[in-house]
Amino acid sequence: MSHRHPLFARFYARTSLLMERGVGAHRRTLLDGLTGRAIEIGAGNGLNFPHYPDTLTQVIAVEPEPHLRTLAATNAAHATVPIKIVDGWADRLPADDASCDAAIASLVLCSVPDQDAALAEIARVLKPGGQLRFFEHVHHPRPARRRIQQTLDVTRVWPWFGGGCHCSRGTLTAIKRTGFTIDHLDTLTSADTGMPFPTAPQILGTATRP
Repeated sequence: MSHRHPLFARFYARTSLLMERGVGAHRRTLLDGLTGRAIEIGAGNGLNFPHYPDTLTQVIAVEPEPHLRTLAATNAAHATVPIKIVDGWADRLPADDASCDAAIASLVLCSVPDQDAALAEIARVLKPGGQLRFFEHVHHPRPARRRIQQTLDVTRVWPWFGGGCHCSRGTLTAIKRTGFTIDHLDTLTSADTGMPFPTAPQILGTATRP
């Protein structure tokens, strides 16, 4: 399976900068207080990088899309923590077992081919007691809107438009199913983030690996 999405990558690289007006503050909340060694799954063009605290010793930033990975490397050069940019897949992370203190999933679990496989990999590379920090858009609580999201996914309209993104996933349930304990959870709306339906609402939280 190819992870090249050249048109989407260039579109995302531009529009993601505009989204930062609403999303940037939530990125800071997502990453606040991290220590030790962290791995970011699907780092994109590196918009989390300015928000990583200097209490981290290293960030491994995994990004499979070549254009976004190039942009991430440029942004990593200006970060205040050491960031290593690597090619890799969410279901085959390039890290040893129990080698990371924290993992970051930021607007990526919507687009991985298999959420359960990706979350199992995250659990594998985390140390016992390690943290998963997540900021993801999820299915809508209202049945009518959820049906719209499901239709967009089933017909492949949204995944085609969004470079593999799915807007109707029950990501919180998947995190719990993997065995993580949810420590903190905020539910955000378009008013909070500026991210419109069908990529709303969003969840931002912390979970612990047993």
